[in-house]
Amino acid sequence: MLLEKITCPADLRSLSEPELAVLAQEIRDFIVGAVARSGSGHLGSNLGVVELTLALHRVFDSPSDRILWDTGHLAYVHKLVTGRQEEFAQLRKAGGLSGYPSRDESEHDWIENSHASTVLSYAHGLAMAEHADEETARHRGDAPKRNHVVAVIGDGALTGGMAYEALNNLGHTGQRAIIVLNDNGRSYAPTVGRLTASVSRLRLDPRYVRQRRRAEEIVRQVPMVGQHVAWGLSGARAGLREMLEPPIFFETLGVRYSGPFDGHDIPRLEEALRNAAEFDGPVVVHVLTKKGKGYTPAEEDEEKHLHDTSGVFNPELGPQPKGPGAPSYTSAFTEAIVKEGEARPELIAITAAMPGSTGLLPFQERFPERFVDVGIAEQHAVTAAAGMAMGGLRPVVAVYSTFLSRAFDQANLDVGLHHLPVVFCLDRAGITGDDGPSHHGILDMVLLSKVPGMTMFAPSSYQELQVMLHDALELCDGPASLRWPKTAAPVVDESEVGHGLSARKARSGAHVCLIGVGKMFGACMEAADLLATQGIEATVWDPRVVKPLDPALLDDAASFDVVVTVEDGLREGGIGSAIAREVGERTVGTGRTPRVSVQGVPVTYLPHGKPDAILATLGLDAEGIAATTQTLLA
Repeated sequence: MLLEKITCPADLRSLSEPELAVLAQEIRDFIVGAVARSGSGHLGSNLGVVELTLALHRVFDSPSDRILWDTGHLAYVHKLVTGRQEEFAQLRKAGGLSGYPSRDESEHDWIENSHASTVLSYAHGLAMAEHADEETARHRGDAPKRNHVVAVIGDGALTGGMAYEALNNLGHTGQRAIIVLNDNGRSYAPTVGRLTASVSRLRLDPRYVRQRRRAEEIVRQVPMVGQHVAWGLSGARAGLREMLEPPIFFETLGVRYSGPFDGHDIPRLEEALRNAAEFDGPVVVHVLTKKGKGYTPAEEDEEKHLHDTSGVFNPELGPQPKGPGAPSYTSAFTEAIVKEGEARPELIAITAAMPGSTGLLPFQERFPERFVDVGIAEQHAVTAAAGMAMGGLRPVVAVYSTFLSRAFDQANLDVGLHHLPVVFCLDRAGITGDDGPSHHGILDMVLLSKVPGMTMFAPSSYQELQVMLHDALELCDGPASLRWPKTAAPVVDESEVGHGLSARKARSGAHVCLIGVGKMFGACMEAADLLATQGIEATVWDPRVVKPLDPALLDDAASFDVVVTVEDGLREGGIGSAIAREVGERTVGTGRTPRVSVQGVPVTYLPHGKPDAILATLGLDAEGIAATTQTLLA
């Protein structure tokens, strides 16, 4: 196999065009097999960039030339050709190969980028650093080394405002950077024809650029009329661009545009990239690719089931439809928001490019006119929701917990400061697992608890989530949030469901008080069972609403000598810290000082792994909670 002989990018440069075609197919087969065996991984996006990645590594000299990936989930081919084939046996496993670029894995990975729309800002910064190095070399009298900065960005990521900010600055400063726009037709897809493509390719060809400049200079030297003729030539070119080049947007910002090019035609891609490398300024190379190319199940995947797979599958058949399985918090939210939408014509559901993942597709189908997908633009989503609330609507913003941090300023000052009734529904809260440090949702409780007037719900079961969404819409005249994990949702009896803003005491015991936030309530109940076998009786509270905290819970906790709080968010500045403070205030002057142990996630970047396994290593499972409690009581 050719793939087995590729240990670094330099090995690609000796291959013929037929050999490259064979290698591309071998890479696709390898990726499908690796993801199928792993049961976890991004498939469609990586199959679509095989030829593009090969062309990039044949033209540019990584790592001296910086190849940057946005959002990073399409870097599997890059990992294969940079010497990490054997590591794919442990793809997204604990201690194994990351599903995103990782600086710890390879010198070829410049950024650990798994949040979209950021790569152009990285590129701008690196381009400025490269320019500074070149100037330093010139001042020393040395010949500067011309290293390239290449940023690969998907069309969907251009819906994020940060990408536009970076384009604006690249165009303004004129820094030399190559932007490869990977357009797979799912989002940003300008209409272009063969004539447009030919003109665009010609305009970037360095020979054409040099000849055009020479012609303009000759015309300007003609006495009396030269400058006017040159202006006329410039105006004619501008008119031609308006007629023939739809993506004039880039050039308005000062970024030259080239393309579109067939993203699966390696010779043409190499020609385009080499031409772009000679241009002395920022340039976009627009590449058309097919997501899932070469693997029929992925090519026909319209609902992104093969974007991020879950579960082992037969590569020949592809992932098959699954049965009902364990109930999830997301499915509970789906049912609840459709029900609330039926009862509340003013309810609007908003998401940032995550309608399927956040469970909003059924709502979109039922109420298309009341559903808004803003693209990868969380900041806009939140402030737009503020405007909707000002106008009398009831917006519900559904977003992953990790992505809310991108819009905290808006949640705080655009929603919170105006005390607007916006409901934030935070999926994938807490430790999420396979996607690693960038996706753990451990900041939301710390951040939102600092927003004045914010009511925060933390459901511990399928039914609790549905009750809480209703209560957030019914009882809160200001901002509110619900947060839930990626793991399965317990289904409980009606007697185990709370209501309103009250906490719920689930178990009474005389020796210790355990308080479990959201998902961790279940772990506390299990810990209480373990403690009971040692003769230790625990009271267990489900706080349900973590801001404002129920006075009944706090009064009861203050009556114990030992209190243990457990949350799957950051322990510093989180809910446990607030409980400890309140318990301390209640015992001032009593002669008693209860010991409150705040258990949560430490302030560190946690690697990828299964959520419950990571929680166990942090002592945030039943055994860990029981052991902590026994130590405190001892």
